[in-house]
Amino acid sequence: MKASVYSVDGEKKSEINLPTIFDTRVREDIALKYYEADKVYHPHSPSPFAGRRHSASGTISHRRHEWKGHYGKGISRAPRKAMWRRGTQFYWVGAEINAARGGRAVHAPKIKYKDVKINIKEQTLAMHSGFAATAKSEFISKRYSRLRNVKTEFPIILSSPVKELKTKQLLEILRKVLGDNYTVALQEKTVRPGRGKMRGNMYKSSAGLLFVKSPSEKISLKGVDVRSTNELSIADLYPLGRLTLYTEQALKELK
Repeated sequence: MKASVYSVDGEKKSEINLPTIFDTRVREDIALKYYEADKVYHPHSPSPFAGRRHSASGTISHRRHEWKGHYGKGISRAPRKAMWRRGTQFYWVGAEINAARGGRAVHAPKIKYKDVKINIKEQTLAMHSGFAATAKSEFISKRYSRLRNVKTEFPIILSSPVKELKTKQLLEILRKVLGDNYTVALQEKTVRPGRGKMRGNMYKSSAGLLFVKSPSEKISLKGVDVRSTNELSIADLYPLGRLTLYTEQALKELK
């Protein structure tokens, strides 16, 4: 499989043979499995003592002549805490149980999380599927609904070295390569509608372009995700069809 190499000026420079991983049959099911297994879960649960800090406990006795008993009161045996008493008369409020106000939660989430295991062959196949999808226009068009009349050859490859590459130069390259669709490659940050703003999720942003470079290449760009070949994970490539730009040196290392 061949692909065009673009110079820093955005002009076609030459053609190269892509590594064999780009010819892999795309397995969306395996990629999803690895993505779910590799996902970072933030543990969340209530305190184990929540709703259990009351003086009420156990079953209240209904035997006759027993101190603080419920005999003759016509009330259930639910645990109760005494709010006040006058002699042998008590004012109780239900506590501890899940039906009571301020009681414990039923089947609350546990802080323990069992990791999902996935074997190495599936991990490799998932990563290869992620790379192969970046070279297939049908997967890219499926992921980016804003792409219209795609005539670009994927993946986009930039000739090395690119040490002095600036964000402005990268935008010019994308304008020449993608045409009117270059805005899809830029991350867009918008204000989330609705009550999400009250929960610390005020902004949401699109993924934009993924820039894959060699660890030896030092590049810092704004508005673009830059990853070295040894830093790539399935989270960078999933959902499949990420708009990706590779450097020539990065492709040599991916072989």
